Amino acid sequence: MAKNLVIVESPAKAKTIEKILGTDFEVTSCFGHIRDLEKDDMGVDIQDNFRPKYIIPEDKEKVVKDLKKMAKGSEEVWLATDEDREGEAISWHLSEVLGLDPASTKRIVFHEITKPAIEKAVKTPRLLDMNLVNAQQARRILDRIVGFELSPVLWRKMSMRNSLSAGRVQSVAVRLIVEREREINQFTPTSSFKVDAYFTAKDTSGKSVTFKAEGPTKFKSAEDAEKFLQSCIGAEYTVRDIQVKPAKKSPAAPFTTSTLQQEASRKLGYSVSKTMLLAQKLYESGNITYMRTDSVNLSETAMNDIQKAITGSYGDKYYQARKYKNKNDAAQEAHEAIRPTYMENSSIDDSDTKRLYDLIWKRTIASQMSDAELEKTIAKINISTNNEDLTASGEVLKFDGFLKVYLEGKDEDEDEEEKEGVLPPLSLKQVLGFKEMHATERFSRPPARYTEASLVKKLEELGIGRPSTYAPTITTVQKRNYVEKRDREGVKREYRILHLQNDQVSKETATENTGAEKAKLFPTDLGLVVTDFLNQYFDSVMDYGFTAKIENEFDEIAHGKKQWSKMLNEFYKPFHKDIEDTLENAERVKGEHLLGTDPESGKPVVARMGRYGPMIQIGSVEDEEKPRFARLKADQSIETINLEEAMELFKLPRILGEFEGTEVTVNIGRFGPYAQHDKKFYSLKKEMDPYTVGLDEIAPLIVEKRAAKAERTIKVFEKEKIQILKGPYGPYIKQGLRNFKIPKEKIDTAADLTLEDAKAIIEEVKANPPKKKAASRKKKSD
Repeated sequence: MAKNLVIVESPAKAKTIEKILGTDFEVTSCFGHIRDLEKDDMGVDIQDNFRPKYIIPEDKEKVVKDLKKMAKGSEEVWLATDEDREGEAISWHLSEVLGLDPASTKRIVFHEITKPAIEKAVKTPRLLDMNLVNAQQARRILDRIVGFELSPVLWRKMSMRNSLSAGRVQSVAVRLIVEREREINQFTPTSSFKVDAYFTAKDTSGKSVTFKAEGPTKFKSAEDAEKFLQSCIGAEYTVRDIQVKPAKKSPAAPFTTSTLQQEASRKLGYSVSKTMLLAQKLYESGNITYMRTDSVNLSETAMNDIQKAITGSYGDKYYQARKYKNKNDAAQEAHEAIRPTYMENSSIDDSDTKRLYDLIWKRTIASQMSDAELEKTIAKINISTNNEDLTASGEVLKFDGFLKVYLEGKDEDEDEEEKEGVLPPLSLKQVLGFKEMHATERFSRPPARYTEASLVKKLEELGIGRPSTYAPTITTVQKRNYVEKRDREGVKREYRILHLQNDQVSKETATENTGAEKAKLFPTDLGLVVTDFLNQYFDSVMDYGFTAKIENEFDEIAHGKKQWSKMLNEFYKPFHKDIEDTLENAERVKGEHLLGTDPESGKPVVARMGRYGPMIQIGSVEDEEKPRFARLKADQSIETINLEEAMELFKLPRILGEFEGTEVTVNIGRFGPYAQHDKKFYSLKKEMDPYTVGLDEIAPLIVEKRAAKAERTIKVFEKEKIQILKGPYGPYIKQGLRNFKIPKEKIDTAADLTLEDAKAIIEEVKANPPKKKAASRKKKSD
């Protein structure tokens, strides 16, 4: 046993550090948190000053047992978890469980896994920082209180399934998505006509080139646009003014957690959770600095290394030292920005993380490079017949600077100027050759739905959450089925174009695809209804400013400026009163929307949430005749569906005809669209619409699925509903909806099993159920 035991969170990190420290040190992993709040009775004693009640989860008992044994056999234990609140809390839990003295136990921190950083940390250990620990505890306890007290309110007051839950940051994130969706639904596009004219002039070689100039204004109607084009018939176009201005572009700051998530989404198409998973791998293998940070600082050592890399590869004129300032005054912990640990490594070999590493390296290098220098030309072109001006602009890149390496991406909802071309040489009073002029109809666009990355950006702008919370927040709202990430096909839309050419104005109608979206966040009907309920009864918890204020109070605790139990008490008293008032006074919520009246029965048609999701109901439970129900399609919502669309849903079940002498019907069930034939059920393929699919498509599906089932069926005992089937991991027994593993020694002779053999295996498994595998030992949550 080594004299020194170093404990970190993950095995990958342990492996990297052990190579650096040598034989006197043994480095081991605690696999993230080793204690958590009790599940029963909230795990918090509110009456005793919010005292947390911690337990060691079952899947961590062996880890703790091994750590105790290793600690006992070592002369000294070093706690080397991450340098943030979560990491500090893990170290504190370790000291509590392992019986370490917090007054003497060495705590080492570093934000890059390199030999100099690790050696420096070992030479300058510190003690546990209880302010950071208390800030983490306050967040964990407050979030447990909100979830524990708020979720049962949803169960009792909402006519839906009991798996509903609420969370302090997650519910606010859903609110953002819900509000954006409603903005989009209420948006009415307006059209205007944009004028573009095309001219010819000679370039420096004497060759005639075409360039574009934009009209003086956007016209609100086709009539106004046509009137303008008519006024340009027979005009002479003269250069009235030329302005040549120098311009420059500066590089973006190095990456923080938030900006890395946004840029990896834009440029690599990564989800927020994938970005954090890959960044963690890069950090633990020693390739980048710590990946949870809201700092844009770079160390002096890093600045020197970056300078060498730039001047060595591109020359002195490409280097420009820059210090960036944090926009967020409450930036948590004194980390650096996310950067490569060794700037000389412009790329890495690991195929999983290579693309993300390349992005980080380029962004870091570019942050210390010279401005890009441009020359921008703006020419005003006079129209002789109406004395209006057209504007032509172009730019020339004089020096590429940081653009040699990197250009920051843009979100699709940002107003991005059209890429400007290069103008030919123009002179004052020059008469230009006119080619044509167009007035093209363009429509205003609604606000863009959030992507994962743009939601992170918005949360950060509002001060909600911190680097460690963005990824789990976005993952949670999707797991809870409050939000869906999906693509949406666009719809065809006609638009008008007016042309002026050869002194004649002509018109045409063209078609464009509009509204197509990829990987956008849509609120589900469940998310809409739950958000409305929480907004109505828990407006403080759902308030953006209040949520940001709570985050600032966590920061104050971390800096020793606020007492954590006092902060929790200030939050809990009004919150608990809202809980009690809501339980007593709030009515049950169904999220109902009256759509109209069924033309056949005269009964009301209502869109509402049911136990298993959004549905349409015709009639009432109080009626003598039972109500009729239909499920909504995947792309429909109880908020936006109309009566006509709702009545279409009652066309199911559809009888398609007969196949092999037996009737075939299609319908939608709890698990999606299906066909029924000969008392058997067949799930429809994704591309099959149950409202339009025909027998000619369903018959081959039945044959195909029947053959597939026969191929995997070894034996059937029909009377007892027991089957012996082939699975991807070998033969198994199925009784009803439950599967039973066949013992290894009988796998090869599964086809010979009798009914008695199968029953005996089932009884044996029931009497001795397999132990559940311990939950995978996860690294600290993103």
